[in-house]
Amino acid sequence: MESFITPFLFAIPFFIVLVLFEIGYSHIVKKQVHSTMDTVSSISSGLTHIVKESMGLLIIIISYPYLLENFALFEIPSSFILYGVAFVALDFASYLYHLLNHRINVLWNQHVIHHSSEEFNLACAIRRPVSNIIAFFPLLLVPAAIFGVPHEVISALFPIHVFAQFWYHTKHIGKLGILEYIIVTPSQHRVHHAINEEYIDKNLGAIFCVWDRLFGTFQEELDDVPAVYGILKPAHTWNPFLINFQHIWCLIQDAWHTENAWDKLRIWFMPTGWRPTDVIEKYPINKINDVKNFKKYTTNCSRGLKIWSVYQLTATLFLTFFMFYNYGILGFDNLLLYGIIIFVGIYGYTTLMDRKKYAVIIEVMRGVLGLTLIICMGDWFGLNNYISWGGQIVVLYFVSTIIGSFYFTFFEKNLSPSNQIMI
Repeated sequence: MESFITPFLFAIPFFIVLVLFEIGYSHIVKKQVHSTMDTVSSISSGLTHIVKESMGLLIIIISYPYLLENFALFEIPSSFILYGVAFVALDFASYLYHLLNHRINVLWNQHVIHHSSEEFNLACAIRRPVSNIIAFFPLLLVPAAIFGVPHEVISALFPIHVFAQFWYHTKHIGKLGILEYIIVTPSQHRVHHAINEEYIDKNLGAIFCVWDRLFGTFQEELDDVPAVYGILKPAHTWNPFLINFQHIWCLIQDAWHTENAWDKLRIWFMPTGWRPTDVIEKYPINKINDVKNFKKYTTNCSRGLKIWSVYQLTATLFLTFFMFYNYGILGFDNLLLYGIIIFVGIYGYTTLMDRKKYAVIIEVMRGVLGLTLIICMGDWFGLNNYISWGGQIVVLYFVSTIIGSFYFTFFEKNLSPSNQIMI
């Protein structure tokens, strides 16, 4: 498992630097593509995903080594050809996985978080799920198993394949000529994230766009159809946990409310967005019908709350990085406890970003829990071994969290949305 964590020790700082670079570049060219709360929400979502993955909270239906043992028909010697075959097979599996997430109601729940941002930037690329509890991706790697691709090769290429999908989440790169016929580009991926009728559910490829062109899911970015981003049933929250489970909650409610027994069963496997007829009539859901004239989600927040949210995100980044750096030392029980603290923290400050009154309860509980752990341990999970005054810094952080939650809940005057600023 430590081999899974190692790439993130390098990837997290790298991604953050690129996001900051895009924010700076956007400011210089006077075409800002980030808003404070949206970007904080996006990066926070990415942290929930990698923390959840690091704790091994996943049920694998069939492992790739099992497929390899039972389906291998060829054996390719270790070479560039082997790695080429493995990468293509991995990319094809990714296309199929992506397609299923867009086409099947219950699977959309684990992908909706990635599309939930109403901006399009490098930060939204980091929006990843915590709701993907059951893993069926290895089932789609049968072609790789048939060619006898060792599981070590798949394990080595998988993080590279995932990280290579980061760069094209940007508005600042136009069309790339002949590359538009070979790889997925920013232009193509802008189409994928758009909710325009012309663009919905198109361009599902990860690295190569050949799969979209072969299977009829390709759509070029049109000059006369500017992309509008988000999801047709807007999340209306900055909280990544709520976004992760909104869709499944709607499915549960629809399955409960419908009087048709067959609909109670098939709703989970019908095309994304399908609802029973009787439920549509009795329990309508607000959807975006005019993509050109809907208002993006905002909350009444001051410059101070924006700075506070960035402060909370920064602290959470450092806490998460420390968790990963000490992954092999902490042990499962401490990792689970640490992960829960990270989860509660992200839930708390993003709820405060939503201006929910109950956020103060969550933040105070988190602060008290953190302080209690430091008192009991005399340290923060061994931080004093690296910095002699590390525990005191964490104490100050939790105290400031409690004070800040009270201030922004009860004392700060709310500002109207018109007073909000961009990053």
